[in-house]
Amino acid sequence: MTTTDSTGTASAPDHTLARRVTDVLQPRNLLLVGMLGIGLAAAGEWTGLLWGLLGALCAGIVPAGYIEWERGRGTWGDRHVVDRTKRAPIFFVILGSIGAGSAVMVLGGAPTGILAAMLALWAMTVVLLAVNTVWKISVDASVASAVVALLAAVHSPWWLLGYAMAAAVSWSRVALGYHTVGQVTAGTALGAATAGAFLFV
Repeated sequence: MTTTDSTGTASAPDHTLARRVTDVLQPRNLLLVGMLGIGLAAAGEWTGLLWGLLGALCAGIVPAGYIEWERGRGTWGDRHVVDRTKRAPIFFVILGSIGAGSAVMVLGGAPTGILAAMLALWAMTVVLLAVNTVWKISVDASVASAVVALLAAVHSPWWLLGYAMAAAVSWSRVALGYHTVGQVTAGTALGAATAGAFLFV
């Protein structure tokens, strides 16, 4: 919303709500909750939570830690890394981390569902990396959409109501000026496609 100062001059829009939404619903947080839910459904018992935690660690927490480490070194200004040309290293870290986690799951006999989710996220990251070379597709929208789609695939179609949350993430990214409507729409579509992995499970 645009505010007016005491002189009657229009000032910059207040993006407090958008900032809060994008910070709370950032990929790391959504993947933590989502992968725990996917692991639980895949195993059908509490041990699935451990596999889900491994998935969240590799897909979300390790990459987030890498971003924070680079921020500390002064490589990037904040976790959003708004400059598209500087994002490639992040994608390679994600690919390596998810790949390593998937290998551990294979060796450890993880439930098929959680492994399928990991491989789907790995494939999604490959596409994000490829598209990012020419266009700033929204990673946050992709992850939010993927988490909802994967939970719907392993639990119930009712989880598709979670797209209201994904829409909030997309709105916040546009409101903050990080992405266009087209970029968040493309990210959402790509995230939804990750659930297609379960057609082969």
